[in-house]
Amino acid sequence: MPPDARYAKLLELLKNLGTAAVAFSGGVDSTLLLHAALEALGSDNVLAITVTSPFFPAWEQRDSQRFARQMGACQILVPCDLLSLPEVVRNDALRCYHCKKALFGLCLKTARQQGFNLMLDGTNLDDEDDYRPGHKAALELGVRSPLAEVGLNKEDIRRLSRHYDLPTWNRPAFACLASRIPYGTRIEASRLAQIETCETALRSLGFDGARARHHGDTVRIEIDPALFPALLDPTTRLTIIERAKAASFAYVSLDLEGYRTGSLNETLRRPDP
Repeated sequence: MPPDARYAKLLELLKNLGTAAVAFSGGVDSTLLLHAALEALGSDNVLAITVTSPFFPAWEQRDSQRFARQMGACQILVPCDLLSLPEVVRNDALRCYHCKKALFGLCLKTARQQGFNLMLDGTNLDDEDDYRPGHKAALELGVRSPLAEVGLNKEDIRRLSRHYDLPTWNRPAFACLASRIPYGTRIEASRLAQIETCETALRSLGFDGARARHHGDTVRIEIDPALFPALLDPTTRLTIIERAKAASFAYVSLDLEGYRTGSLNETLRRPDP
């Protein structure tokens, strides 16, 4: 089935819901889902809920607010104190499960207070290929994933987003800042701030989608190998070193394998939540 036919199926699915709240980060997937929900249900029947936390960079929240305004969506920002949850900050292999349980629980509570009983998220068909215990938490709470339900993968979503002139169509994939910290290392506000500082610097230099993995006093940078020459330009390299050391890293390394999704999962034994 071509993407356009699956998008029509998505609209049909959404229309049958009547009303819906969308977990909206401003990323590629949730932006297409919000766009489709607004088309299918109208702005009065759709609520975008965006969680704010040190786990997410400030630029992501600003972008989500800008995109919501552009689409004419009603958006609510909901603060979540994830750093107060021991099961999250201890950062074991089930961190994402506990984190998403808290986030979606808060989103559902907010949605119901606003008269919306159904929560949707932007999980797509490709997400089943990686270790994502957070998806199990969403299922347990009754959160639905319409993009995956109609068979849309990331490539389909980008193609449709471009067709509908959404600003996120070519946006790199993003995950929360805690995903840059190896399992077993406690999640702390200072570490999240270090990561955000480095990744913001990399974005400002044109390395959108770069990862700054936190390894104690060392930051391990992951970017597309095709961008290695640009990063190793003397002026750029020195700027990155300067910003990383200003963020209290002693050493700055470049991962020669380059960026890949979930690289900290590569040595992980995967328990069931």
